[in-house]
Formats: sequence, C-alpha cells, structure tokens
Amino acid sequence: MNTPSDSQFPASQFSASQFFDGAESPSPTVNILIVDDEPRNLAVLETVLDDPGYRLVRATSGEEALLALMAEEFAVLVLDVRMPGMNGFEVAQLVKERRKTARIPIIFLTAYYNEDQHILEGYGTGAVDYLHKPVNPSVLRSKVAVFAELHRRGRALEAANRLLLGEVAERRRAETRLSELNESLDRRVMERTRDLEQSEARLLDAHRRKDEFLATLAHELRNPLAPVRNAVELLKRAPGDAKRVGWASELIDRQVRSLSRLIDDLMDVSRISRGRIELRREVIALNDVLADALEAIRPLAQESGHELAVLLPDRKLLVDADRTRLAQAFTNLLNNAIKYTDTGGRIELGVLVEKDQAVVTVRDTGIGIPPERLEDVFEMFSQVESAISRSRGGLGIGLSLTQRLVQMHGGHIKAQSEGTGRGSRFLVHLPLSKADLPVAAPVATAAPASATAALRIVVADDNVDAAETLAALLSEMGHEVREVNDGEAAVQAAAAFDPHLVLLDIGMPKLTGYEACAQIRRQPGGDRRLMVAVTGWGQPQDLQRSQDAGFDRHLVKPIDPQVLGPLVEEVAARVRPPRAQRS
Repeated sequence: MNTPSDSQFPASQFSASQFFDGAESPSPTVNILIVDDEPRNLAVLETVLDDPGYRLVRATSGEEALLALMAEEFAVLVLDVRMPGMNGFEVAQLVKERRKTARIPIIFLTAYYNEDQHILEGYGTGAVDYLHKPVNPSVLRSKVAVFAELHRRGRALEAANRLLLGEVAERRRAETRLSELNESLDRRVMERTRDLEQSEARLLDAHRRKDEFLATLAHELRNPLAPVRNAVELLKRAPGDAKRVGWASELIDRQVRSLSRLIDDLMDVSRISRGRIELRREVIALNDVLADALEAIRPLAQESGHELAVLLPDRKLLVDADRTRLAQAFTNLLNNAIKYTDTGGRIELGVLVEKDQAVVTVRDTGIGIPPERLEDVFEMFSQVESAISRSRGGLGIGLSLTQRLVQMHGGHIKAQSEGTGRGSRFLVHLPLSKADLPVAAPVATAAPASATAALRIVVADDNVDAAETLAALLSEMGHEVREVNDGEAAVQAAAAFDPHLVLLDIGMPKLTGYEACAQIRRQPGGDRRLMVAVTGWGQPQDLQRSQDAGFDRHLVKPIDPQVLGPLVEEVAARVRPPRAQRS
C-alpha cells in the first residue's frame, strides 16, 4: 500500500537527456519489468528509465507481474513493496521459486525508512538491492544499467557457448568423416589436382581470349573513328565544296553504321546468353530470308571484288522462323566468308533438301580453317588469325551469334575445311515447316500525303553535341526546335513552348528523363504530346521502364534518320489540318 510519499519521484532531480550523455554504441534491447500499483509512479519510472536499449513493461499488481514473467524474459525486475493484494515480498518469493525466473535480479522500492525487518525480508526473498523513495534517478538508472548489461553479456555468453558446442560437435563429425576418407585421399587428391590443372588451363585460355577481345574491340572501335575524324577535318577545310561535302557525309554515315552494327552484335550476344531474345516466329519462305541476307552483304561483296554465286531451289521451302533474326544469321555467315576471302575470290550460297530439313551452304575460297580449329570456331571471341596478325576486322563473335540464332530456330550448324588456304564451308540445317504460307493481306493504297506540317519540338540531352546535331537536323526538316541540356530545363521549355514532340535523354542532370516525362505529362495538354525516350539503353527492361514512365516511344542512340523521319511524319499527321471537302 502506498503513502503520499510513494506517489512520485522529485522531477527536478533528473532529465531524460542526462541518460544519453556519453552513451556508447547501441546494444541489443532488453526487457525491464516495472511494478507499482500507482500509474503515476509507473509513468515516472518510465521517464527515468527511458532508453533505446530498454523495452519497459509495466504491471500494476503482483498478479499482473507474474503473468508478464511467465510470458517473457526480463533482465531486471523493479518492484514496489507496498501493494494491495499480493505485496512485493510475496511476488519476489514466487519469482525465486520458479526455475525460469529464479535468476532475475530484483530491485525493491519503498517509501518507508529504517524498517530493518523489511530490508532483511527483502534480501531474504532474493532482492539484489533495496532503494528508498524518493529514489535518486541517477542511482536507479545506474543500478538497472549494471543488471541490464550483465543480462546482455549472459545472453551473449550463452550464445557463444552454444556456438562453441556446435563447433565442437561439428569438429568431431569432421574428424570422423576425415578418418573414413583417409583410405581414398590419395586418389581424390590426384583427381582434384587434375581438375585444377584443367581449370587453370581453361582460365588461362579465357584470360588470353579476354585480352585479345579487348585489344580487338579497341582496334575495331578506333578503325571507324579515324576516317570520321579525317572527314570532319576535310569538312572544316572545304565547307563550300559540295562534292567533297557529299563524299565526307557518306563516309561518316557508313562508319557510324559500322559502329552501330558492332554494338548491336555485342548486345545480341549479351541478350542471347541471358535468354532475353524472343523470336517472333512466322511461316515464311526460306528464299525470302536468304534474299534479305544477300541484299545486306551485296555492297560489301562488290567492294571486295568477289564473285557471288547463288543457287536456290525453284520450289518454296517454308520455315517457322523469325525473319529478321534468321536473316541476321545468314548475313553473319556471308560477311564472314567475304571477310576471310582475298580480293577476287568466290562466294557460293546454295540450298539442298534432306528429308524434312533444309540445308543452307555457304562456301568460300578464302584462307580456310586448320583441322584443329574446326571445333572451336563457334566459341566466343574466336578467330582463325591471331589478335596481332589478323587484318580482317571483327570481334570474333559473328559465328558464335550465328550458331546460337540457328539453335534457337531448332537447327544446327557445322564448319568444314580441308585446311589452311583451301577455303571453308558452313552448313546450316533447319527444320522445314509443314504449315502453309499465310496469305498476305491486301495492302491499302494510301492517298498522297501533303507536306509535313511544321512542328514545335523540344530536344533535351546533356550531351551538348548530341542535342545540337539532332536539333539542327530537325530544323533542317522545317520544324521549330528548342534545345536544352537538363531535365529541369526540358520541363520549363515544354511549359513555355507547348511542343508537339518531346525527345528526352534519360540520364540527365537535375531531373532524369523519366522524372521530366512525368512532370511534362502533368502539364496542361501534356497528354497530347508525343513523348520519346532517346537513350543508349536498349534492353527489354529499359523499354518497359520507359513505357511505365509515360513515354510513347523508346529510341536507342544513335537515332537512324530513317526512323526519325517517319516518327516526325506521324506527329505531323496528327496536327495537319484536314483537307477541305469539295462541294
């Protein structure tokens, strides 16, 4: 039972912030049980003991305290002596009788002084301390802190003991296993040594290939840059020479396309290796696929002075394939034949039928393949010539990419050669389709379009050269263009300029392209603008992220003018005024 002096501790003797002075790094939280029948006393105790390392649990009676002790583990029990019903001594007696709670330190609190029989009774029931009210907050905090830390260390020691016992048990099991394996140890050591030697050889070969690939990549990237740089210098020196300007422009366009193909090949290999390429299959004529490949390589074959012989069957052979990807595979094979055949050679493309398969053969009179290299020509970064002596160009990924594309179509590819200097032959086996060729839908004849309407366009890219050249190209097409170099400026330009078309780079300062797109969409009329992401990122997940951000299109740098023109025309068609109806 409490007296007026039990009601609260003097608030002027402490502040909550005092406890945190000089605090060390955070320790695991421990539970502290505070028991008092007066709620205001409990509130004061909670203020005194407020600490991020403590979880304070309150009880207003002895019975409630015992229930809490049965449910949870506590580091310290702060217990009022005088309580109605079950007093503190009775609670302590029951606590010490239970094995689970017998070791919990108990700090008694009382408002009565000089009652030796109570003090002795308290210590007799297992108390570790006996404090008189009003209690000095610093004293109570320090005593609780000592027992809380002892509890933490006890738990840590128990955990360490369990870990140690586990390690001892594991060591004994390991010793048992080791003794059982001693008889076969020599054999296993020999096997492991052999495996390590083979792994080391593979690692050294992979390291060599990586070095050769990096050297080749640097070479292949620099090769187109040299003529581009020379052409730019010529343009500076002869700006009024139309013939030279035309020649330099064609050269730059050709070399940029070469760089783009190089990067596309690298990205395709990456996508295939991660299973990110999905084929868009349809039943198509194999001759049409081969015609696409021939169209792609014909200029290179003519430039190299090769004779190109094509022997295709009259009957239509149908395959279930992705036309673009399968044509890419045959283009790689033909490019490879042209590249490894000296000027004036002969390239042959033929098709045979074996049972239910079409066999496409690409034969050349080039440098051939040594017998020992026939098995690894399809490995990544593999080339017949060494990295230093090769003069044919390329990264050594074309055949690997071709093999994977053919395999994705359910076929296989094989290399044949009678040796160095005796040419080579590649045979591609593809399953024939039993389905009929779909009937093409009639093509609607479009009415001739009027001249493209002048558009308002915002171009945003932190690469100033990229932004300026794209803006200049669009201006040459007759459009009004605002060029900016960060995301915030793009949002401001869109608000002031009210563009029909917005071309946004993704990785810009201040606001990313995604953030800028979202803000522009929220502007008045923002839903009517065509938003186009222009970026070097072209993976499927990048396209999906652009779509999620609100973009209508996703273009991968460098933008092909043949893609840009139709895109601008599409926007212009939306804003072009309708033709007047004839009366």
